[in-house]
This record gives sequence, C-alpha cells and structure tokens, in this order.
Amino acid sequence: MATTSPATNPDSFGAKGVLQAGGAEHEIYRISAVDGADRLPFSLKVLLENLLRTEDGANVTAEHVRALAGWDPAAEPDTEIQFTPARVIMQDFTGVPCVVDLATMREAVTELGGDPARVNPLAPAELVIDHSVITDVFGTPDAFERNVEFEYSRNRERYQFLRWGQGAFDEFKVVPPGTGIVHQVNIEHLARVVMTRGGQAYPDTLVGTDSHTTMVNGLGVLGWGVGGIEAEAAMLGQPVSMLIPKVVGFKLSGEIPAGATATDVVLTITEILRREGVVGKFVEFYGEGVGAVPLANRATIGNMSPEFGSTAAIFPIDEETLRYLTLTGRAKEQIALVEAYAKEQGLWHDPTREAVYSETVELDLSTVVPSIAGPKRPQDRISLTESKEAFRSVIGEYAGTPDATDPDDAASSGSSVDEAGEESFPASDPASPSAHGNGDGGKPRVAVSAATGAHGRVSKPTSVTMANGTTFDLDHGAVVIASITSCTNTSNPSVMLGAALLAKNAVDKGLAVKPWVKTSMAPGSQVVTDYYEKAGLWPYLEKLGYHLVGYGCTTCIGNSGPLPEEISAAVNEADLAVVSVLSGNRNFEGRINPDIKMNYLASPPLVIAYALAGTMDFDFETQPLGQDSDGADVFLRDLWPSAADVQATIDNTITQEMFTKDYADVFAGDERWKSLPTPEGRTFEWDPESTYVRKPPYFEGMQPEPSPVVDISGARVLAMLGDSVTTDHISPAGSIKADTPAGQYLIEHGVEKKDFNSYGSRRGNHEVMIRGTFANIRLRNQLLSQENGGKGVSGGYTRDFTQEGAPQAFIYDAAQNYAAQGTPLVVLGGKEYGSGSSRDWAAKGTALLGVKAVIVESFERIHRSNLIGMGVLPLQFPQGESASSLGLDGSETFDISGVTALNDGSTPRTVRVTATKQSDEKVEFEATVRIDTPGEADYYRNGGIMQYVLRGMLRS
Repeated sequence: MATTSPATNPDSFGAKGVLQAGGAEHEIYRISAVDGADRLPFSLKVLLENLLRTEDGANVTAEHVRALAGWDPAAEPDTEIQFTPARVIMQDFTGVPCVVDLATMREAVTELGGDPARVNPLAPAELVIDHSVITDVFGTPDAFERNVEFEYSRNRERYQFLRWGQGAFDEFKVVPPGTGIVHQVNIEHLARVVMTRGGQAYPDTLVGTDSHTTMVNGLGVLGWGVGGIEAEAAMLGQPVSMLIPKVVGFKLSGEIPAGATATDVVLTITEILRREGVVGKFVEFYGEGVGAVPLANRATIGNMSPEFGSTAAIFPIDEETLRYLTLTGRAKEQIALVEAYAKEQGLWHDPTREAVYSETVELDLSTVVPSIAGPKRPQDRISLTESKEAFRSVIGEYAGTPDATDPDDAASSGSSVDEAGEESFPASDPASPSAHGNGDGGKPRVAVSAATGAHGRVSKPTSVTMANGTTFDLDHGAVVIASITSCTNTSNPSVMLGAALLAKNAVDKGLAVKPWVKTSMAPGSQVVTDYYEKAGLWPYLEKLGYHLVGYGCTTCIGNSGPLPEEISAAVNEADLAVVSVLSGNRNFEGRINPDIKMNYLASPPLVIAYALAGTMDFDFETQPLGQDSDGADVFLRDLWPSAADVQATIDNTITQEMFTKDYADVFAGDERWKSLPTPEGRTFEWDPESTYVRKPPYFEGMQPEPSPVVDISGARVLAMLGDSVTTDHISPAGSIKADTPAGQYLIEHGVEKKDFNSYGSRRGNHEVMIRGTFANIRLRNQLLSQENGGKGVSGGYTRDFTQEGAPQAFIYDAAQNYAAQGTPLVVLGGKEYGSGSSRDWAAKGTALLGVKAVIVESFERIHRSNLIGMGVLPLQFPQGESASSLGLDGSETFDISGVTALNDGSTPRTVRVTATKQSDEKVEFEATVRIDTPGEADYYRNGGIMQYVLRGMLRS
C-alpha cells in the first residue's frame, strides 16, 4: 500500500534516488526534482512526495504532481488528488467496527467467489484500546484495579474478537487495555516520522479513526481523522480522495507568560481559528517562535485541530522533534534517518525561509492569559478573570428563568447585597449553610450585584446527605465532576506536573476538595505515573481525591461513570444545572454525563482549582479557596507553581528509561489480556447470542456489479434539526437507558441493566447502534415543536407519519415503520452539520435507518464524506436559504430528481428537490450536491465505499 513497484511507477520527473542514513541505504523520491516544490508549505511537500512515489499513470499522474507543485494559494480547492497514507491508527470504539467489517468482507468475498485472504491490511494498522475504561470507582487507592476489572468483565467479547483479529490479519496489531490513550501512545511510540518499507524511505503519514489523530501533527507527521469506513478502505489499499487544500500559515512569536499554560494557548488558538474559518484547510505553524515551542505543546495544539475545524494542524521537523524522539527512546538509527531525510527533502524547519500560504494568522504567545472554554463548545473561550461573570450570563438558560430578576425580588427572596457588591451569601461555596434563607419554598432566586450591575445568579439550594453522613447544599453551578483526562493535556508534562505541584501546595495549606466533586486522574500513558512517582507527588494528588482511575479517555468521551447516587438524585429531583470541568477537548451538550448540563474545558491545574472551589460561580482573583492553619485566606495565586518549579521538576524526573520500559513489550498486555480465550481461523465464527459483536447487513444481496443510481421519491423527514448538530448528537454515545429502544433490545436479549455498558463499547453490534442513532438526550427534533409550544422535545423522538395523527415516537420505531412501507427518509439540518468526532456510526446509523439524503445549510468535512461512504446523498440548501426560510416544517413528502445523472459517469452540480405539503402546496428548490470528487461519486454509485472496494477486489 505504501510503496509502488518500480515497474509501475514511470518516475516522470526523475525523482527517484538514494539516501544513505542511519547506517543503511534507502530509495527515496526527491521533492526537489519538481519545479516549484521549494516554495510549498511543509504539509504540501509531504503530499507531493506521496504523489511522486505512488505515480502509476492512472490514479496518480504527472498532471497531478504538476498541479500540486503549481499550487495557487489563493485559489479555491478544485483539483482532486489520491493520497496514500503510510499507515492507519484506530481506537477501540471506532476500531472494533472496522475489524467487524473486515471480517464480514472476508465472508462476502468468499460468497462471491473470491479469496478471503485478499481482505487484509496492506500496511501497518494499529489499534489502541483506550475508550472502554469507565470511571465507576474514584477517590480510592484501588480505583484503577477495580475499574480495569469492570472493563474486562464488560468487554470480554470485544476483546476476544480483537485478539482474533490480531492473529487473523497480517499487519494488524493491538495495544491492550490499561496502556494509554491512542494519540499519546502514537506520539510516544508508534509514530515513525520517517517510514522505511520495501527498501524505501518516505514520510510517515496516516489516517486515524479518531478526529484527534492530528495530535501526531506536532511531530511533523501529516495525518488526520477519518471515518471508520474510510480507514477500512485505506487499510485495503484504497487511497484517500481529496482536494488540494488551502494552507493557513500560523506564525508564532513570543513566549507563554507566567501563569498561563499550553492549554490556555490551545484554547486561544481554537478561538482564533474558529473565527478565521479554517474548515477543510491545513494549518501550518511557522516562524521564529516555533523552535521555542516544546514538542508536548506542539502535540497539544495539533490535537485540537478538529476543534478549529481544520483538516490538520502541523509543525515542521526540527531539533525539538529529534530531542523528543531521543527522550521517548526511539532508535539512534531512526533518529539519524529522520534528520537526514528531512534535510534532504526540504522538510527541515528553516525559520528564515517563509513558504507561500493561502492566508496567514499570527499569535504573540506572550498575550495568552489563563482561560477556560464552555459551557458547551471548545471554541467558546473565556478568560479566567471573566469566568464568574460569563457563567452568570448563561446560567439562566440552563437553570430556568425566575419570575422576577430585579434587585427588589432578589432581596425579598432572602438574600441581600453587601457594600462590596457581592451577595451576602458566599458564592464561592454553594454548600454554605448560611448561604440561603428558607422563606421561598425552594423557588429559584436571583441575587444581583448592585455595584457592577452584573448578571444575577439563579439559585436553588438543595440539601444532600451522603452515605457517610456528610451534609451540604447543592446549587446551580456546583462542580460535580473535576477530571484530569484526555489526550489533549495528559501527554504534556508541563500541565500534568503543574497540576500535581498545585495539589501539593493546596494540601500543604490544609485545603480540601468539596465533598460533592467527583475527582479522577486518567493519564494518557504509564509514563505519567512514573514521573509522578519519581517526583513524590502522588500522595498530594490522592489526598485531594485524584487517585489513578485508568489509562484512557474516560470523562472526555462520556465515560465519566455515574455520579454518587445522592448527588444524582438531588440534581435530577431539583433539576439543578451542575457543571463538569475537565482537561479535555470536547464539551458538547450531553457528552460528559447525563446529569450534567454545563461542561467547561480547562488546564489540569485549573481542574484541581475548580475542585477546590466547588462551583463555577467563583472569581479566583477576589475569592479565597479557603483558609490555612493560621486562618489566613488562601487564593489560587498562592497555590500556582512557578514556571521554574515546573521545569525543574520535569528536568529532574522524566527520563528516557521511563519510555523504553513502558513500551518495551507494548502489544503483549497483562495477564488478563493474555489469558483471554481467543478464536482462530481466517474467518470469524459469529456467536448468534453475542450482544457485542454481530455480523452487519452491509453486503446482504450484493451483486458483483452495482445497480443504477435512482432518484428519491416520496421520502419523509425523519428529523428536522438546527445549527451545530454534531456527530455526538447523531451517533450513539454514552450510557444506554433501559426505557430506550437500545435498552429494550438488550433486555430482550437477557442483558441486565447493570451490564448494559456504553454505546461505544457495543459499536460492534449494529442492532444496538441503529437504535441509538439520533437518540442523544440533547437532540432537538423540530418536527415535534408544533405539539410542544415551539420548544421542541429533547431526545431521540420524531413524528411517525405512518400512524394516524403522526404521533410522537422513538426515531428507531418510526424508521422501522417507514421501512415496512418502503418509504425512504431524509434528514433536514442547519449550519455546521456533522461537526465533532469522526464517528463512522453517525453515518452508518443514518444509512441503516433508511435515510437516503441529508439536506442541510453546511457540512463539516468528515461526516459529509462518511455519508457518501455509506451511500447517503449529502445535499445543501441554496446559498442563503434554509428549511425555515423555505417554509418547511418537516411534515412534507420529498422528491429529489436529477440524481440519475450520476449513472453517466458525471456528478450533477445540483438536483431538484420538491417538498409537497399536506395541503398539496409545493416548495421547490435546487439543492447543491456535495459529492466533491470523482472518487466520492464512485463510492456513491456503488452504494458505499466498502462495496466499491470489495467489487474492486473481485475484478482484480
């Protein structure tokens, strides 16, 4: 997959040559052989080498190479190229369905008369199991062991299946549970920077089944997240079809000031680039300031590329890259090859030379300030000094608006305003028994700052008594989860050791975390544990409740585990708007925990600070976190470690031996992994009783040749959605409720509620997944607003027009009724449809529910291509139009004509959509067809990318 036979590569530019490096001779394709290559950005040089090496005169031609070398930075992307990634990386949530599909393809090939052994990864494919550990147990010394036991008991069938795959498929390796987070394992061990294979040396490139694959961009490795279906095709030798992108140059200067962290930098960059608009573009960092950015910070920035919206966010290769490769224990020969190859190919960073860019952005790092982001989007950055005011400005949207918000009403409800302009009850502590009067019968109250005219604080104190006898009041804004987790920050020693030093300072001052806060520490690799132990900092973290809970994504992906029963009951009975604070990259509605409405991203030190504060309604500048043993106020500034202290701890604790020890036998696993009974054989023996791994129906009835594309007629609207609907809204994620179609399915198959596990862990069972598609508790289907006073209904519901009166029904149940009648379905949406994680099940579930077309105002990149990969037609409303402006309410039937033009080998620019209302009135418009490349058109004609690849195998 990664190499091209000399016999088939015409080498039109005479680029093939030899490089001596690392004690060996390597064939290379020199970028300098192509006129104009030297002016290209780093990322496009990598793509250019890829085309030179894979040129075959058919899929990749000399014209493609010239088009890339002659790239016009100002032009809109319109030239398709075929990019062949060197490897594929997966995590277990998205990787299990990939292996399920490969196993299913082996059977399909056999049934159609082919050789099942042809279905095999043709280049390295590595899967890291990091998405399955749940924070069930926290705050205890045995939390890690108990959570791992739970993980294995829940996921035994999945893990046995993955072990089968590791033995059945060549070039497929699995990193077992309890090792680390995929992207951290990638930068610390798996990434090569320069690949060697078949006598060739070439840039390490990849696609991954997780949108944060871009973390490896910090190492100078070009790669990004794709859907599982695209990754499967890449594993099978199918290149990624893409348009030559625009490249945004991001110039860095200055240095991060004291008190600010890499997390603050990345939240600032996210805000800047979201405002600039970089969806579908490459972002590339350059300038004198790049050399001063530590590799861990580069990885943190690269990691957040999906939050910017960019395809990639890459740093060039330089001395810092080599330093990190050395620290993490890469072989000396490999490091020598990386340096020699990068310098030979013009991929070594030269700050004195500036490439051409489509546009440029600049950030002086000295202007970065401590920040958080929330309460529901990573790009909504808030300066820490303004966090209390920002919280108060939005709390009413989550907690409900009281009857009156004027100062008189606030005073009459039992609070008063003191001379300093703050409420007389201490907003720093919602548990304070003196905080609230008792004369309002629990009615929400508002206290208003008289001095500043600030937004009022909606308050609803609710008494909680814990099992250990601790009693406190819980209020809106209480921080009930404060979690150090996720790939973004746990790879970064500066913020991880910063958090631990802050914990030490807090313990030394006698401070404690509030009793309603669920604390958790989930590092990205075992190396973090090693340097915490060597620095002697674990006892301080544990004193504050930050015991090790697992090596995995945990809270950031919704595996936060349940809140303590008493807390959960109070939150739900009083409908409290409580908060999570996490060191992650995603905080979309409904993602973190079903009991929590507001979620904020913060650096690891700030996570601990908020655990000490216990509430978002807090000003760290003016409000103390508590008192020391002498009764003196302790502020955050008194606890914050200096940059010098953090760096000294890094220098004294982190060693190369930590990396070489932890990764010495990374694929072997512990005794739990080794002792799993593992099936054998080229094809998998499906267990008909399994509720985790089932054979999907993608290839049922498939013929060697595809049927002609047909127009869509008589379609009904399954869901009518607003702006910023993410793949988290669409794809099944989080816990499974008993009263949902997925829960009922599991109960019918003998699964007890305690064993439901999460949707992510059951991605290998399509029956569970389609029942959870469009079922997010925060999804608002506007089809239901007509019966609900215009407010909509949250959750996986729709109107079922197969029934008299079109009553409310579960989306899955309605889809089944439509399927029984042979009625196709469409989904209507707004702007940025499908943003968020690269979840293939957002597309798979959509297709399996019977949706034939999705019509929205705009798409984000990955989900649009995934829809095509599953045979679903992505359409956009005419520029400036929307469902609302066209007068659509979702009760119409839809006819889409002009799709059949695809049968001629071309792709129509638009198709005609006719929506017929119940009154027979018709709304007609031309929808833009978002099949953007000829390759995507081939996938659609075949009914999906997997069918296209499989038919190609049969033909060859």
